Amino acid sequence: MGGTQCGVVTWRQLRLRGWPETRIRRAARRRELVRVHPQVYVDHTGPLTEEQRAWAAVLWAEPAALWGPSLLGTNPGEPVHLAIDRKRRLAPPDGIVLHRVAHLSAMTRPGTRPPRLALEHDALLRAASAATETDVVAILTSTIGRLGTTVAAMRRALELHPTVRRRRLIVALLDDIDHGTDSVLEHGFLTRVERPHGLPSPVRQSARMDGRERRDLEYPEFGLVVELDGRLHHESWAAGNRDAGRDLRDIAAGSTVLRLRWAQVMRDPCSTAALLAQALRARGWNGAVKRCSSCQG
Repeated sequence: MGGTQCGVVTWRQLRLRGWPETRIRRAARRRELVRVHPQVYVDHTGPLTEEQRAWAAVLWAEPAALWGPSLLGTNPGEPVHLAIDRKRRLAPPDGIVLHRVAHLSAMTRPGTRPPRLALEHDALLRAASAATETDVVAILTSTIGRLGTTVAAMRRALELHPTVRRRRLIVALLDDIDHGTDSVLEHGFLTRVERPHGLPSPVRQSARMDGRERRDLEYPEFGLVVELDGRLHHESWAAGNRDAGRDLRDIAAGSTVLRLRWAQVMRDPCSTAALLAQALRARGWNGAVKRCSSCQG
C-alpha cells in the first residue's frame, strides 16, 4: 500500500483503488491505517520517518511542494514547510507551515517525490523574504552550484518573479556570482573593499596545482594571495590545519598569503583596502586608491 509514498496514502487514493468506505474505516479501527492528518494515513503504528512526515504533509495539501527549510529534508521536531497556490485558503494542522506562491506548478521541480520547489525558485522566494541583504547574499551563494542550479537557471527563474522584492539586488548579485564571487565574504570583499576603493581585480577561485582546491583571490602578477576566512568553512581544527598547509605551499612557491576575516571585510573595509593597497604597491602595483563615501579623514 502506498509503496511509492513510503506507506502514506490518502482517503481519495484508497477510493480510487476500489476500497469501499467501510473497508477504510475498518482498517482505521484496526490500526492497519493510522491517521496522520485529515484523510491522510500511514500503514503502521510506529513513529513516522521524516520522509513519511513530508509525504503526509504534501498529500494533505496537494497540490503542494516542499519549500525552504524542508526542501532537502525535514528535521525531527521541526514543522514541514509547504508551498501552495496563493489563492488557496487552508488551515494547516500542527506540524505544517504553508507559504502561498504564484505559479506553483511552474516552480515545482519535475519528477521529485514528494514534490519539491526547484532550488532556484526556492532561493528567490527566500531571498525576497530575507531579513538583511547579507542574508540574500548567503542564500544565493549557497544555492548556486547545488543540484544543477546555475546563474543562468536563476535568471530564467526570475522571469516568473517580475515583482520580487529586492529584484535589483538579486540581479546584481547574479552578475557578481557569475564573475566568480563564491560566498558572503567574497561578495563583501568585492563590494566593500575592492570596487569602492579602486583596487585591481584579482583572479577569483583560481585553481591550485592539484586542480581540486582553489584560492579565494589571487593577484598573480604581484605574487599575492588573499584567503577569506568566512564563518562557515574555516572554524574547525581540521579546517585550520588544512588552511595552514595551503598557505605554506603558496609561500614555498613564492607567493605572499594574506588572510582576511569577517571584521576586516565587513566591519573595517576602508582600512583593509588601504593596507591591501600598500601590500600591492610593495609588489609593483602603481594604481591609486579611491576614497569611498565611508572613508574617514
